[in-house]
Amino acid sequence: MAITPIDDATLVHDYIAGNEAALATLIKRHQSKIFGFIYSKLGDRDMANDIFQDTFIKVIRTLKSNAYNEEGKFLPWVMRIAHNLIVDHYRSNKKMPLYRETEDFSIFSIMTDDTLTIENKLISDQVSNDLHQLVEELPVDQKEVLMMRLYQDMSFKEISEATGVSINTALGRMRYALLNLRKVIDKHQITLTN
Repeated sequence: MAITPIDDATLVHDYIAGNEAALATLIKRHQSKIFGFIYSKLGDRDMANDIFQDTFIKVIRTLKSNAYNEEGKFLPWVMRIAHNLIVDHYRSNKKMPLYRETEDFSIFSIMTDDTLTIENKLISDQVSNDLHQLVEELPVDQKEVLMMRLYQDMSFKEISEATGVSINTALGRMRYALLNLRKVIDKHQITLTN
């Protein structure tokens, strides 16, 4: 047998075909990078372990159900799953990091008031839901960068590593996401002002 390591895509294929050891190899290969990413976002080793395990439970379920189609991009795919689980964790614990206010994202300012009245809370929730629906209309690669930047406050270097693209590509996707988000908002202007 050659000493050259088996690539991720082959290991994924082998695991789907029934070779359980292939998944163990994949986990061992990427464990430190994935766990390090999760831990850097949570700062809590126990919680990071939980999210790490949940990530691979989701990986296993997806692979077993033949729903995996990220050919050759196993690590970025797993990082996206981990990222989404981290976002879910913050949402469920209502500890979402506050966003840095910029001209482009002043829409979020309504959601940073800790003294929200019931009426303002309902408005805030509606704005958040509306914004989430608008973001869902963006192309997947742009949405991914936007979510990582806004909801996780990830640097473009971190986004680049998590998605497996260059920093310039990540910056470009963010720029197009903002341009497209403005177009989507314009398209729904009547709905948003009702």
